[in-house]
Amino acid sequence: MVKKGKAAWLRPLLVSILAILFGFVMGAFLLLASQANPLECFLYLFQGGLSTVTRLFNTFANAIPLIFTGLSVTFAYKTGLFNIGATGQMMIAGLASVIVALTLDAPRVILMPAVVLAGLLAGAIWGGIQGLLKSRFNVNEVVSGIMMNWIAHWSVYYIVSDFFQSPSMLTESQTIPDAASLRSPWLYELTGSSSFNWAFVIALASVLFVQFLLKYTVTGYNMKAVGFNAEAAEYGGISVGRNTVLAMAIAGALAGLAGVAYYCGYSSSIRIGVQPSQGFDGIAVALLGNLSPVGVIFAAIFFAILQTGKGFMNAMIHVAPEIADTIIAIIIYFAAISKLVDLYFDRLSAWVKRRRQRAKAGKTPGERGGEVQ
Repeated sequence: MVKKGKAAWLRPLLVSILAILFGFVMGAFLLLASQANPLECFLYLFQGGLSTVTRLFNTFANAIPLIFTGLSVTFAYKTGLFNIGATGQMMIAGLASVIVALTLDAPRVILMPAVVLAGLLAGAIWGGIQGLLKSRFNVNEVVSGIMMNWIAHWSVYYIVSDFFQSPSMLTESQTIPDAASLRSPWLYELTGSSSFNWAFVIALASVLFVQFLLKYTVTGYNMKAVGFNAEAAEYGGISVGRNTVLAMAIAGALAGLAGVAYYCGYSSSIRIGVQPSQGFDGIAVALLGNLSPVGVIFAAIFFAILQTGKGFMNAMIHVAPEIADTIIAIIIYFAAISKLVDLYFDRLSAWVKRRRQRAKAGKTPGERGGEVQ
């Protein structure tokens, strides 16, 4: 039993490591084709994200929205759903948070929690609508998610343009007050003037919440049962519709927290006409993290290192930053086909098991048809 548990823990880690290695190998070929030294490029890539205290905490800051969106995709997948609408949930949550920050006149101890709560609820409502469309009208959540991404996009565009536009920047909202920001002077000084903020603590707490909910609660069990087999769950007395809506609402709330962290933590305003890439990047983070809440943390930090370091690599040796994007894309590809790697390991372990059984029975592969004399 110990060996099985160990193998079950090691296999997902091995699959993720292989995906990363394949990504860097293919990236090395691209760099060689552009007459660059791959080892030097990769060294600068990681130095850009880790070499100083400021760069390190900027990497963590970049990882925060990715943790939330990766967690959102992971949670939805665990309950049998695919949340491609994290981008829209981020934007609508960011809009709600910015509106509360700009309209509510209150001290920091009240305003900052209100901003976080507004984003969480807005994301939950936006995700819950997708769950409702699926449970009541059998609308595929991928179709409704893409549709609602664009609804959120244009809602942000018109509401910000008409009511909250910055007097100096036509493409941005007004800057939120310091009392509403997730940043703090104390963290700013401690982390070398980085953009690191309190959303990191909320992200870690969210990981623990999702892990506990899915593994130790009846509600989590019901949602997973519906995702695994809706008909069997309904036959067992579990409400399929209610659990579908609840699962998408929780996934939306997690993506909504990504919007809060991005627009009221990493940034201090919301831009119009721009969809945040973290919504779709969360799918990659979830895949590389092997759809594990804890794995999402490390996958998000890894992607954040690449995102932070590619500009430094370009500045030091003038290599196109798109190389780093290509490496990320290749890693996503290999992470996405991890099921094939799992299938290979299953066949390999079955083959090893058969050989051991033959050895115990006193037979070898060359004696399959006969008996041992």
